[in-house]
Amino acid sequence: MTTQILLNGITIEQLAEALKPLLLGKTQEQIQPENPLLTRDEVCELLSFNKTSLWKHTKSGRLKSYGIGNRVYYKRDEVLEAVKPINS
Repeated sequence: MTTQILLNGITIEQLAEALKPLLLGKTQEQIQPENPLLTRDEVCELLSFNKTSLWKHTKSGRLKSYGIGNRVYYKRDEVLEAVKPINS
């Protein structure tokens, strides 16, 4: 038994655009949105510190957190903006 894919109502350009990520070797997991939300664990890993330090930076206002239900998230670009050079 062979598997067949029938394409009706799609142009060559639409097909090429749909296949572009596969041809470039990118999967859906590798294509990230512009401003993904990070969990506390992901922020700690990104900045190389523990949750206590993350809590202190959040409480002091250096990092802004967002809540959905009982979960806490941080915007990736805001986290990276909060990192400043020491000798400026």
